[in-house]
Amino acid sequence: MLMFAISFASLLCAAAARPSLNYLENHFAAENESEEVRSAAIKRLLEVFGMEDPPAIHGHKQAPQYMLDLYNTVADVDGVTKDPYLLEGNTVRSFFDKLRSEQVEYRFNLSTVARTEKILTAELHLFKLRPQASLTFNRHHFCQVSVYQLLDTSVNNNTQEKKLLSSRLIPVHSTGWEVFTITQAVRSWMVDEGSNLGLHVVVRTLGGSQMDMKMIRFASGRNHHQSKQPMLVLFTDDGRRSTSLEKNKRKQKAPNGSFTCPSSRSARSVDYSEEEGVSSPCQRMPLYVDFEEIGWSGWIVSPRGYNAYHCKGSCPFPLGQNMRPTNHATVQSIINALKLMKGIETPCCVPDKLFSINLLYFDDDENVVLKQYNDMVAGSCGCH
Repeated sequence: MLMFAISFASLLCAAAARPSLNYLENHFAAENESEEVRSAAIKRLLEVFGMEDPPAIHGHKQAPQYMLDLYNTVADVDGVTKDPYLLEGNTVRSFFDKLRSEQVEYRFNLSTVARTEKILTAELHLFKLRPQASLTFNRHHFCQVSVYQLLDTSVNNNTQEKKLLSSRLIPVHSTGWEVFTITQAVRSWMVDEGSNLGLHVVVRTLGGSQMDMKMIRFASGRNHHQSKQPMLVLFTDDGRRSTSLEKNKRKQKAPNGSFTCPSSRSARSVDYSEEEGVSSPCQRMPLYVDFEEIGWSGWIVSPRGYNAYHCKGSCPFPLGQNMRPTNHATVQSIINALKLMKGIETPCCVPDKLFSINLLYFDDDENVVLKQYNDMVAGSCGCH
């Protein structure tokens, strides 16, 4: 049985006409060309999302609740950004502790962070457990928790050097997440990867004496559920710049200064409605991008897809305000209608407002990443 849907009748007809070999060759060539087009399209789409290859699929893992909550804060159900100023930078990465030690020492592998990314803020998230029942009578109500960056061992006294990064008071009897800023350490690690020797947490009384870690306990990666594991959260900016509408317009300007439509087809062929027999006005139309159909559902946590929308329709003279025309488009429409110059076409129906979307996904090292991508959704359309 052939892999492709070629009917038995069509094969008989091809054999009767004697070009059976050419028929099959052309059919397979068309299929190969279609596959090449799909492969090239997927590769180009990956470039839009800042990737060379799709991340490896490691099976079904649960994204940290913090990352899920952050995604829901900055994005709506379709992944569209609610407010561009809610997120610091355009990328948030989460890393689990690699030491998985019972001691209060932590190390995070940051190899997936590009050297070109600007480190804005780095946070150590630790889940403080409830004190053991036998120790709840302790007279201490607050303790001082300090986070240190581990440095090279001192040559003189063979002791581990460390640098204070963050310190603050927390209630002894509290439970839940505690967050410490460690931006300085992460920036140094990005400059020199070999200097990443980890972090060390010290708990002291208000008097300065070290407290028993049985009294103040933080969840570890070894003995506790993933939802409570130590985590590093990194806010960065990868340096990508928004492709503004003005830049697009400059690229699409003809030598004589008029604005030309992206399509080489005439406005009539693009905007004419066969069903109604009339041209439809410029408007926003649905364009749903389904990540499952593309084959990306295995590594994308949210959204499952999004509506990019597209602009379609004609911009006939005279242009009404409902078509959101620019002054330039109005003048171009008049020049076209009066035929004052040759080669001046009608204005184009194009996006005049673009929104960003947010993608929550697993990278190659199973870290969960939240990334914001500009100019991904046509917010509205107009004649330009």
